Amino acid sequence: MKTRVIQDDAGPAESGINPVAPVVGASAIEIAAARELVWDVLTGIERWPSWNPDVKSVSMDGGVAEGSVFRWKSGAATITSTLEHVEAPRRVAWSGKAFGLNAIHVYALEARDGLTLVHTEESYDGLVARVFRSRLQKTLDDALEGGLQHLKVEAERRTAHLGERRS
Repeated sequence: MKTRVIQDDAGPAESGINPVAPVVGASAIEIAAARELVWDVLTGIERWPSWNPDVKSVSMDGGVAEGSVFRWKSGAATITSTLEHVEAPRRVAWSGKAFGLNAIHVYALEARDGLTLVHTEESYDGLVARVFRSRLQKTLDDALEGGLQHLKVEAERRTAHLGERRS
C-alpha cells in the first residue's frame, strides 16, 4: 500500500518526518510476526546488510538509543544518521544526511492479533530534493516499498525458524 502524506504543518512534527519537504513518502505492510520480533529485526541496525540487499554496510556508535549515530552505505551513498526517537517496540525515527539531502525516516509498529502492521514514512529536504524532486520521489517510493518487503521476509523467516525450534 503506497500513500502520499500531505499536511499543512510548517516543519517537522515531534519525532516525525517533515511533512512540507519537497519529497515525502509513506508505505505500510502487514507482517506475520510478533511486534517485538519485527522491532528486533528493524533495530538490529548493524545486521541490516544480512537481510536487506539495498544496504551494503553499517557501523554504529553506541546502542539503539536517542542520539546514537550510525553510518551506512546504500547504493553509491554513504549516509550518516542519528537516532532521534526510540520507543521500543513501537516507534523509531532517525535523521540522515547524504549528497545535500536531509532525510527523516520514521517506523511505527502496531501489534494486531499476532501480526504487526509496520508503517513507514520519510521526507527529503534540501536543495538537491528541490531540484531533483520527481526523480527522488520515485527513488523514495521504491525504497520504502522494497525496505518493507525485505523486513517482512526476514521477520517472517525468523518467526518460522522459531516455530521449527519449538517443534
